[in-house]
Amino acid sequence: MEILVDFFINYGYWAVLLVLIICGFGVPIPEDITLVSGGIIAGLGYANPHIMLVVSMIGVLLGDSTMYWLGRIYGVKILRFRPIRRVMTLQRLRMVRAKFDQYGNRVLFVARFLPGLRAPIYTVAGITRRVSYTRFVLLDFFAAIISVPIWVYLGFHGGNNHEWIEAQIRKGQMGIYAILALLVLFIGWKVYKAKKAKKAQD
Repeated sequence: MEILVDFFINYGYWAVLLVLIICGFGVPIPEDITLVSGGIIAGLGYANPHIMLVVSMIGVLLGDSTMYWLGRIYGVKILRFRPIRRVMTLQRLRMVRAKFDQYGNRVLFVARFLPGLRAPIYTVAGITRRVSYTRFVLLDFFAAIISVPIWVYLGFHGGNNHEWIEAQIRKGQMGIYAILALLVLFIGWKVYKAKKAKKAQD
């Protein structure tokens, strides 16, 4: 986080935007740490927190959209690119497709809270073309508007108290995962009820 904060202080909003777009490719740079670091430089007076939030939202959506369009344009041929293949193996691609078949487009909303699976899920959405880009962006936006402001304003209010911020990040991550687990259970229950009702009709 110290490295990101120094980098963002030197290069401002453009640096935050660039790193968030790179995060969309699934590289091992935690998106939440990047967002918090952007908030920190705002808290230190190097940026406006509200502009930082807008920049962060744009960076997140651009990064996610890039993976969607790579999948849509190149299809499974995208796995020929070595950097992409490191993030997205054929096995992971098949697993994500199975999740799409099971849960439908709701997977796109949940993906925002799944580091490591985010890029493959968005790419598969493009490959399968089962969702239009407009719908994709809307689902991604509604998910991002939940998480992005939390991380940016956490960094802003934490300022230079990095130990406190890191503790809050861990708590926030656990809270997000708990909410996500409840959401998955609820979706699973709804799918089970729907299948049960269908069997009863047959």
